[in-house]
Amino acid sequence: MSRRKPSIRDVAALAGVSTATVSNVFSGRKPVNDDLRENVRKAAEALGYQIDRAASQLRSGRNRIIAVLVPDLIDTFFATIVSRLETLAFEQDYDVIVASSHDNRSVESSRLKALLSWRPAGLVIVPCSHVLPAELLDVKDRLPMVLVDRVSTGNAIADTVTIDNIDAGEIAARHLLERGHRDIVLAVSHSSFPPLAERVEGASKVVASYVGRRPRALELGSNVAAGAKIFSDWLERNPLPGAVIALTNVTTLSVLSALAQHRIEIPSKTSVIAFDDYAWMSARNTGLTAVRQPVDDIASMAWNRLTLRMEEGARRRAEPTVLNASLVIRASVKELSPSEPAEFGKDGPPGEAAPGRGEDVKKIH
Repeated sequence: MSRRKPSIRDVAALAGVSTATVSNVFSGRKPVNDDLRENVRKAAEALGYQIDRAASQLRSGRNRIIAVLVPDLIDTFFATIVSRLETLAFEQDYDVIVASSHDNRSVESSRLKALLSWRPAGLVIVPCSHVLPAELLDVKDRLPMVLVDRVSTGNAIADTVTIDNIDAGEIAARHLLERGHRDIVLAVSHSSFPPLAERVEGASKVVASYVGRRPRALELGSNVAAGAKIFSDWLERNPLPGAVIALTNVTTLSVLSALAQHRIEIPSKTSVIAFDDYAWMSARNTGLTAVRQPVDDIASMAWNRLTLRMEEGARRRAEPTVLNASLVIRASVKELSPSEPAEFGKDGPPGEAAPGRGEDVKKIH
């Protein structure tokens, strides 16, 4: 004889609370104090009780599902954002459904339709290109949403959370110029993406104002292996640059792979500044100097903006949130000559601090 499926009454009896309290814990309709909430969760776990989300939604008219769409779940930056959003959502009794567009616009459209079929309470999306999918435009006035990272803050259809990408490019370029580098190459995945175009522009303007010419920008795409081949082929046809600024974590891996293939040592033969900062970057024999995005803050701000929209409605004027990056100094940039701060002004480049041994962090502002 099969065992009877536990009910909400069973959970209430074991936890010593009313069925209304159990319902409030799992629906979020009314606040429940932490002790009671914990008792209910433990009772539900002990009994193997699971919520029927579809039935719950029909009864309450509310959905406790948040949809998240990112370009690639293999990319550490996007995966970290998703993980942080899941944690924040769970703390407020929301479930999260996640999909990846695989950096393909047609896949993005299909995944978005599937996510929207769940009728989520809100949506967080990192678009896979600079062109927003039509499905977003159709629901922008009724679905609370936040656009993250690969978006332009001007005339956005919803709240945006980005970093100051121009400053991020500038701080990397200034660090190289201070250390005597003039022959600088930029490695970018897709220059059409607004944040990446801004990073290129920020770095290029600083280099051009100092050297008199803009640096070469190489587009490597968003696939590590394909990007490594493009950069490797370029190295075979061109003189080795004195320094490379990789403007995404994917292009960082592509650049490192190509340099390794050609047995080019860092920083004795060429210097490298990476983008995003992960544990493996400091675990190398030569730690990578890197522009660090505040990933946790990006996710937290996206969640805060989304919850505000879910409370106040989607029709309010879109508001941008712009966060600051920082530069983590390690050993991947070679000192070619003494710094020349007079070229920037007597106080030196803004945002810079004297580097020490080991690891140092420079704030853009």
